[in-house]
Amino acid sequence: MTYSEILKKVREECDMTQAEFAMYFNVPKRTYQDWEYGKSKVPEYLLRLMLYKLKMEGKTEDLTELITDNSEGS
Repeated sequence: MTYSEILKKVREECDMTQAEFAMYFNVPKRTYQDWEYGKSKVPEYLLRLMLYKLKMEGKTEDLTELITDNSEGS
């Protein structure tokens, strides 16, 4: 699963729009859209932090297992 697919899956699980999800993480909407559409890559450390925050705030379960060494086809 690519990072963009993970972002979309998590956002949909949280029942948020792209704008709401971007605002929740204080990220420009356009930056988030670029990540989700695969136009640019969210840094792995940031994706892990985003998933951690969602888990700690009870918005989703622990999804860090979705991030693997080959998530981006490395």
